[in-house]
Amino acid sequence: MHVHWTPTQKQRLIELNAPITFQKRTFSDTGERNTIFLSVEKKLVKENKKRLHTVETRSRRPTICDLENKLTDALIEHSFVQVVTPVIISRASLRKMSIDEGHNLFKQVFWIDKNRCLRPMLAPNLYVLLQKLSRLWKKPIRIFETGPCFRKDTNGKYHMQEFTMLNLVELGLPMQAQDERLKQLTDLIMNTAGITNYRLARNRCEVYGDTVDVVAEKLEVASGVTGPHTLDSNWGIRDPWVGIGFGIERLALVTGGYRNIGRVGRSVSYLDGIRLNI
Repeated sequence: MHVHWTPTQKQRLIELNAPITFQKRTFSDTGERNTIFLSVEKKLVKENKKRLHTVETRSRRPTICDLENKLTDALIEHSFVQVVTPVIISRASLRKMSIDEGHNLFKQVFWIDKNRCLRPMLAPNLYVLLQKLSRLWKKPIRIFETGPCFRKDTNGKYHMQEFTMLNLVELGLPMQAQDERLKQLTDLIMNTAGITNYRLARNRCEVYGDTVDVVAEKLEVASGVTGPHTLDSNWGIRDPWVGIGFGIERLALVTGGYRNIGRVGRSVSYLDGIRLNI
């Protein structure tokens, strides 16, 4: 006979970030299980309280904030200009990204009214800026933004309805240099984040079609695209470009060794990955 954790016990182990192998453990009887659970819970609570004390007295900021600062500094050092654009965008902007009533992503949009929504991605505003800056700056033009995006997504292990994206784009470089430049920029971000074990994989997405995904710990943490692209004409963009979008919470999930993205996002239940009901 194999006895498993109760649903309540398993949920508690997940909240306290117990190793995945331990969460799958079985026991000979309920007495053994309950005794071991109390012992392990006590140990994990102690570890979490110790980490929480470190946040209070030493780091004083969540990993996600520290990560944003490091990535911002690294991009600025490499001649990228940081931009800050509106969270509220128009229906027309989505339409220019091919996201209309028949598109799968359209169903995930948080609408404010019939013509405005919370942005599900950063790309529309960056397209607008690239078109305007092309008249004012010499190429290549390098810009990036880090900010919140919103989608009515499933709140699973790796998805959140409110998440943070870092999008960087370089416009006006030779087409023959695009693939190498995409790899260079990926290396810059991943190494700055402290992630060295990752790979690039060809994939497809609903907006851009062919993409190059960045995969770490079997999790897609970023997606890269090169242009010219068929969408470019909607925005008045004609030059070749390279762009990559990174999920900040996903990077933090990998660097923190967590198994649920809810631990590292905006939350009133967790602080820097630490469950507060301890």
